[in-house]
Amino acid sequence: MNALRDLQWLGRLLVALALVQLAPAAASLIWGEPALPFLASATAAAVPGLLIARGSQSLDVRLRTRDAIALATGAWSLAACFGALPYLMTGALRPVDALFESMAGFTTTAASALRSVEAVPRGLLLWRSMTQWLGGMGVLIVAVGVLPRLGLGDARPFAGADARGSARSERAQFAVSARRLLAVYACLTALAFGCFALAGLGAFDAICHALTVVSTGGFSTRDGSIGGFGSRAVEWVAIGAMFLGGMNFAILYQLATGRAARLPKDGELRYYAGAIAISAALLAWSIATGPDALGAALRPALFQATSMLTGTGYTSANYAAWSGFAQLILVGLMVLGGMSGSTTGGIRGQRLLIGLGALRDSFSALLHPRAVQRVKYAGRVVPESAMAAIWGFMTGFFALVLFAAALAACAGYDLVTAISVGFSLTSNVGAALGAAGPGSHYADLPAYAKLGLGFCMLAGRLDVFVILVLLRPAFWRA
Repeated sequence: MNALRDLQWLGRLLVALALVQLAPAAASLIWGEPALPFLASATAAAVPGLLIARGSQSLDVRLRTRDAIALATGAWSLAACFGALPYLMTGALRPVDALFESMAGFTTTAASALRSVEAVPRGLLLWRSMTQWLGGMGVLIVAVGVLPRLGLGDARPFAGADARGSARSERAQFAVSARRLLAVYACLTALAFGCFALAGLGAFDAICHALTVVSTGGFSTRDGSIGGFGSRAVEWVAIGAMFLGGMNFAILYQLATGRAARLPKDGELRYYAGAIAISAALLAWSIATGPDALGAALRPALFQATSMLTGTGYTSANYAAWSGFAQLILVGLMVLGGMSGSTTGGIRGQRLLIGLGALRDSFSALLHPRAVQRVKYAGRVVPESAMAAIWGFMTGFFALVLFAAALAACAGYDLVTAISVGFSLTSNVGAALGAAGPGSHYADLPAYAKLGLGFCMLAGRLDVFVILVLLRPAFWRA
């Protein structure tokens, strides 16, 4: 590992985190709210950040696989710790609750320790939304910089079909990919803001929801989430923005640059759109009270199907009153997740399709024992190492779900609530069933449960495997 270089990058991260806190500080001044908590928090992050960055100079600029893993985990952990300071300094939350809220923000999970978001100053709500936007940006960088090193990345490079990319160095290729995906991310945020404003939201609500919908984070400025606005136009904008946020950003880049000719043949995109369409139809059918009510049920059904599959966690209706069949669909969507190369959580489409292909070939092997079976995805043979990584991820994912569910059960939740919380927080959704359903919060959980569930959110955000690799003693050996 290049420890000095890693520390230097983490120091720079703290400085960057301090700088972005100037935005809610300035907004607080404009709104007549105290800006001192944000300035004090920025100072608390900037001073150690500068000291670490300046004191960790290294002539070796290489970043190895171990460095990428350590940086990803360290970045989210530090961001969550220092990002919790504004909640503490404004007096909105106690230390453990503030850390939980900050971790939920940076992992783009719509889980909150706030009893009422509408009672919180607007400057703090802006910061809360910004943490999810920054967390979504981090997810995209990890998707092109860390996961491919572990065999967990997208099979389709973000750089697209640019043949020149094969001749570039790994570092230059990463820089190109990062610039492209961040440009798409910023443009999508601006588009969401404009559409929310046109739908009738004020500037504050529009910017906060644009930040959290593009990152598929789900934090809202209303206790009733999107449903609190009582606007069909806002709900339709949110549906469209969530759908785009759950797509592979390589596809969005291709759409933006006019290279979308082959997209209808993309298997993962067909899976993604089909999963939303089929689940929305089933939900509408299950909650409609009669043939005449089917049309009225379609919008809330489509909204919740898109919200759960993309891991956004917005709510527009009290789905806790829906049938058990409908709630089972919602939990299933949490697990599946959106497309690879996006800010969603869960298993995600690429892994699911490759896993189903492997399952199909295992049946064929029973009928033709001597046949050589090779799993293919997007016309290419999937390497054995990638298959092993996928099965490892699946095992780690469901083990983490079980751990989260056990924590929730020990904290007093009933079985349905505990299991749904396990799936929801591991998949970075936030919304769950039972006592953790629409309009609920996690404020009453004991401290150990909040800390443990915070770890589950972090592990789920880093695709589980990154954390598991980091916990192995062999990782720290030279």
